[in-house]
Amino acid sequence: MSKTSVSVRIENVTKVFKDVKGKADVIAVNDANFDIEPGELVTLLGPSGCGKTTTLRMIGGFELPTKGKIFLGNEDITFLPPNKRDTATVFQSYGLFPHMNVFDNVAYGLKLRKLPSKQIEDKVMSTLDLVGLKDLAQRAPSKLSGGQQQRVALARSLIVEPSVLLLDEPLSNLDALLREQMRVEIKRIQKTLGITTIYVTHDRVEAMSLSDRIIVMKNGFIRQIGSPNVIYEDPNSKFVAGFVGKVAFLPVEVLEIGETCKVKFEEKTVEVLKFSPEISPGDSAVIMARPESLKLVDPSKGMMEGQVATNIYLGGSLESFVTTDHGEILVQIDNPAEKKVFAEGEKVSIAIIPHLAKVLPDKDE
Repeated sequence: MSKTSVSVRIENVTKVFKDVKGKADVIAVNDANFDIEPGELVTLLGPSGCGKTTTLRMIGGFELPTKGKIFLGNEDITFLPPNKRDTATVFQSYGLFPHMNVFDNVAYGLKLRKLPSKQIEDKVMSTLDLVGLKDLAQRAPSKLSGGQQQRVALARSLIVEPSVLLLDEPLSNLDALLREQMRVEIKRIQKTLGITTIYVTHDRVEAMSLSDRIIVMKNGFIRQIGSPNVIYEDPNSKFVAGFVGKVAFLPVEVLEIGETCKVKFEEKTVEVLKFSPEISPGDSAVIMARPESLKLVDPSKGMMEGQVATNIYLGGSLESFVTTDHGEILVQIDNPAEKKVFAEGEKVSIAIIPHLAKVLPDKDE
């Protein structure tokens, strides 16, 4: 498994599904453009119907684009069938052969290529060792847990040494604990091999924990591309901010823009360090306030008054739900043992931590 990693390039790719019943055509992917570097793990993230799986299927050759081009390295693969592309796909359903044991399931692709039996055996056992299943080579798929079956499916894709690995919501059938364990395993294996990987999910935690970069999609359009910390801390819209994490949107009027953004919230002036380039003085906007970008202070000392409704202790942090005129606001208190914690029922004021919030246009996309 020492093949050199390759890049993936999507150029102006659009996919239109024609309706045969006289209804409107569906534009599943609309003029998508992005580059994936060799060895990168990039996640396509978005709600159902956003176009992420269709994009993956076009890269794998299971769908053809209506227009645009797809490249693996410098090779134009736009119209090549799946078996002519140097890619391998792991689907939601594991698709294991029930009449074959683990070894034979993993060896299947190599046997089709008519490799010598000794070489097949060595490669299969090496790949099973990589995914932690070396001792289960003779076991039937029906005797495996969900996580083990998913590892077999992953091993079967990896053993043919593809240049690009495509993962279509591979953990959706697993329970919460197994999902968490498999996220760690997938990232470990991907980094060990250095294989270029494209991962599809609607789960923001998966995307944030696995990815080098995230491509956020909605209604067929790419909304933002960036590293997990950029997508979370510096989203470019209310949609992206709301999709990748807990957030409150507080309505403000933009007063002044310079190195910072001064806004008016009710009768108070607030200064925020990050702001969208789309806003101008006089605009109606919102402050993107994540739980960790807020703090609780004594009444009248912050920007918004409220009353603590519920405190949830989580060990290293405490979540305080505060009832305000703008709805219930969640405030995260890190290291609560070292902080002042307001009791349930107490009057409080909520203040903004200027460098953790962002001012965004007040529009839904």
